[in-house]
Amino acid sequence: MSKTAKAPVIDRIRDNAQQVYKTILANRKPTMSTPIRSLSNVKYHARKGYFEMLGKDKKRTLTVNTVKTFAQTLKMMALSKELIETDDMATKREAYYISKNWGKAGFSEQPESDTIMDDIEAMFGVNREQLKFIPEEKGGDVAGRLFVIDRDASGRRLKIDCTKFGSGAYSIPSEVEELQFQSKAKFILAIETAGMFQRLVKYDYWSRTDCILVSMGGVPTRACRRFIRRLSDKMKIPVYAFVDGDPYGYFNIYRTLKVGSGNAAHLNEFFCVPKTSFLGVTPQDIKDYELPTHPLKDVDIKRAKDALKNDPFVKHHKEWQLAINQMLKMGVRVEQQAFAKHGLDFVVNEYLPAKLKKTANFLP
Repeated sequence: MSKTAKAPVIDRIRDNAQQVYKTILANRKPTMSTPIRSLSNVKYHARKGYFEMLGKDKKRTLTVNTVKTFAQTLKMMALSKELIETDDMATKREAYYISKNWGKAGFSEQPESDTIMDDIEAMFGVNREQLKFIPEEKGGDVAGRLFVIDRDASGRRLKIDCTKFGSGAYSIPSEVEELQFQSKAKFILAIETAGMFQRLVKYDYWSRTDCILVSMGGVPTRACRRFIRRLSDKMKIPVYAFVDGDPYGYFNIYRTLKVGSGNAAHLNEFFCVPKTSFLGVTPQDIKDYELPTHPLKDVDIKRAKDALKNDPFVKHHKEWQLAINQMLKMGVRVEQQAFAKHGLDFVVNEYLPAKLKKTANFLP
């Protein structure tokens, strides 16, 4: 990382800490302000294609009750500053254990340190990778018509061919900003489950259709979303999402991939993929392909009704309102693997070819 890239984040950390220090010396109570991270504080910007913050903040004033949180926030900022200056990094789990050296400011559980980390990220309007904190989980898997240009620890340039992993796949690293791409693929297929991804790799689907397959492994990590976004922007090719037909797949996975989330609205501009459209599995697919289903759980029904009432993205798109109401009326959910009823090769030979002939009908 260059000095110019380091400076802005370090300057913001230093300025914030100095302001707290000066306020205390002036016998006043310092405050810290962070954006409220929830759907109640976002709007869907249709032209830009992602959730934007509305501007509501929460303010934390230094008192007897908040002194520990203040100390933890300042210590986490100091840790970030040290990592940036030394060009090092720490996983979220490592940051939690480092806090055990902070005396009474140490965290009891990792969710506490994760929350403080998220607050700092939102406070400065940067992502935690810029703060040099990285997640434990990997970014996802990739197979197909793609060369990834990376560098090893010594700085040597590497050209990775994602068609050469046999029955395996290229793993998206936690930091993807410096990666470069070469591809002649026609589209990107983002897949929810590792099982379906492996099925498509097994049947050489990427070779048949000249595409890039990305396994999201459930809710896509930020590295996975940023990888797909950068790939979409660079290659100028469409992205199609293929997830389970349930509220979790629709909102937690697809909606997060396409427009972002309320919790990370301050970063959605960089981590969402607005050009994504929804291939399936839709409620109508259940009827058209006579798929086996499972009853909606109470949590599914609640999630669907909450989306109709509160989700700015769903409220903007009537197509999604119709699909959700159709699902609620049917009272069922469906998994990607349900197509196996018609044979293990049905998705490759029948379902995907039929759907891709009518991309204009995909849900937005």
